[in-house]
Parts: sequence; structure tokens; C-alpha cells
Amino acid sequence: MARSEPDWETYRSFLAVMTEGSLSAAARKLALTQPTIGRHIDQLEDALGVSLFTRSQTGLMPTQSARELLPHAQAMASAADALVRASSGAEAEERGTVRLTASVMIGGEVLPSILTAFREKHPGIAIELVLSDVTADLLRRDADIAVRMVQPKQEALVAKKIGRIALGLFATHGYLERHGTPRKIDDVSQHSLIGFDRETAVVRALRIMGLKLTRDMFSLRCDADLAQLAAMRAGFGIGVCQLGIARRDPDLVRVLASDFNFELDMWLVMHKDLRNVRRTRLLFDHLVDGLSRYVATSKAHPGKS
Repeated sequence: MARSEPDWETYRSFLAVMTEGSLSAAARKLALTQPTIGRHIDQLEDALGVSLFTRSQTGLMPTQSARELLPHAQAMASAADALVRASSGAEAEERGTVRLTASVMIGGEVLPSILTAFREKHPGIAIELVLSDVTADLLRRDADIAVRMVQPKQEALVAKKIGRIALGLFATHGYLERHGTPRKIDDVSQHSLIGFDRETAVVRALRIMGLKLTRDMFSLRCDADLAQLAAMRAGFGIGVCQLGIARRDPDLVRVLASDFNFELDMWLVMHKDLRNVRRTRLLFDHLVDGLSRYVATSKAHPGKS
């Protein structure tokens, strides 16, 4: 007897269990009952002829088959979301939904004012803003537009280089009054530094510049950029900040401006298939304009020391 083809609902339940870790959590996420989720998993296992989870006292443990199936289920979810967005408005109309992804810092500190201006011009277009420091897969249509700090390599993507974002070392007036202002790069080791908990590409790049950073040097270790910025604004110590963000805060003072110079590329990216979709193109062009102005503001900071 031929096996029945699994439908999207069973894969959706499988994906929810994989991401949430239990039947009950998956049921809450999808607004279904726990028995329904369990039935979907049983149906998927029967249809595929494999075991996807083993039950233990700590919950459901995914099998190797489940781990191999996961990226395909994620691709199905992305495609389903893209279908919903595509059907939300005709190509030539100024309505519908556009999904935009950016880093947590750019999305939290830079994009709000830019998107507010876009909303005033195009009230019929809804924006789904996804903040993550993990690069979204535009080929899989995880998002329609992405703000990236690295140049994309895929030929199927349209990429526009916005410019280079300057970074500097900053602290509040109050912190520098209490602890003094470092005059040379070696002086920072005597200060309270705000940095990463785990080593990143940015930290390795700073080492190449001559700033010999080690995890033990940081008095506050955190991988969340917005939390680092909040600590800097609270006067905890010296941290790295984009000049365009720091210049908005008169209490932040740049230190060691001549010794610490680091820049990141900024790119705006979308899939080629979306070039003629009016709502996507409108947002893309608006972001190019708004982000270009932001990059221009990061070229200098009035609080240089």
C-alpha cells in the first residue's frame, strides 16, 4: 500500500517541536492541542517510514533522521511565508508585506526612524522586521530585503553597497571624570572595558589593528550589542560604538580617535526576482537613501578626544 504524502501541517508541527523542544511548547506556539501535535508527528513518521523523536524523562530527543529533515522543513516554512507575502499585494501596487532583516544594532538603533518615514509615504505597505546577527538566506526567501555587513556572493541577489560604517571607542563624560581619559592605546587596559563574551570576527580584526584584546580584559562580557551600548550609556566603561549612533548622544565622548579606527561595509540586498515588485522596490530604494544618510553621519563625531 502506497504511503500518503505528508501535508504542510505535519511538517509545520514537526518544525515547531524541533524549535520548541516539546509537544506542549509546540502546541502553544501553533495554538493547537498537544494531542494534535502528537498525531501530526505520528503521521509524519508513518509517511516517511522513520523515527523522528525518542521519548525520555527530559523530553523529546530528535533522531538523526529528524536533524536531516530539519533544513528541508525550514525551507518549506520560508517558502510558505514567501507565498503569503507574495499574495498580500499585486506586483504593481503599493500594498502588501515586505520582510526585512538586519542586525540587532542596526534594527534597534538605525532603522526605526527610516522605517517611520517610509510608513508616512506608503501606509499600505506592512513591514516585517526580523532582527538577528545570523545572516538570513535570501535565496531560501527567509526575507525579502537584508541589511548586511558583508558583500553577498550569490549571483541571484541584487546588492547595493551603502558605504562604510566607522566605529570608535566611547565612554560617558561621567565615567571619564571618575576614571580619567586614556591617552594611548595601552592605557585602556587600566579601564573598565565592555566587550564580547565569545570571540568574534570583530574582536580578531581589532587584534590585527593592534588592540590586544583578550576575554579577561573585559569587565562586562556580553554578546548582545544593544546591551553593550546600554552599559556604555550607563557609564559602566569604555566600549565600541558606531559613530553614527554615538553622535546622537551628547553624553558619549570618543576616546583614542587617532589610535582606534575601524570600519565595516554596509550592503543592502534583495533577490533578483523581487526587483519588479513595487512594494519591495519602494522599500529597497528608501533604505538606500536613509542608510546612505546614516553612513554619512558616521564619518565624524564632535566628541573626539
